[in-house]
Amino acid sequence: MKIVIYTDGSSRGNPGPGGFGLVMQSGKHHKEMSGGFRLTTNNRMELLAVIIALETLKIPNSEVHVYTDSKYVCEAVEKKWVFGWAKKGFAGKKNPDLWQRFLKIYPQHQIQFHWVKGHAGNPLNERCDQLATAAADSKNLDVDHYFEANQSS
Repeated sequence: MKIVIYTDGSSRGNPGPGGFGLVMQSGKHHKEMSGGFRLTTNNRMELLAVIIALETLKIPNSEVHVYTDSKYVCEAVEKKWVFGWAKKGFAGKKNPDLWQRFLKIYPQHQIQFHWVKGHAGNPLNERCDQLATAAADSKNLDVDHYFEANQSS
């Protein structure tokens, strides 16, 4: 089964309130999801969007194509940097909690990442941006516990 996923993250300030948005498509199925946090970063939301999408998949070993405008996420996986970071315990790297969560779900599917230019008129990327910014601007924001606990005062 081939699944196409578009993701985006947003933050109002970096750090600041943030959100993620994702669109998943497979055959005639279409699903959209989003969520917002009171204090986070853009990169955390970009990565969380991918994680949430992958964790939502129910059929193991699916062929998955992830489209993201985040070079941070795309290159970390496609250039295999994240695997080196993991071997070194994520020493000196940001977002280790999310990268560890990503690495738990990543081997369960056949995943290929594709970078798309943001704000360039791609309808599904634009939809994800709308979902992410609306989530960041919402009144019911979750707590990004790891991020807030690890902020230097």
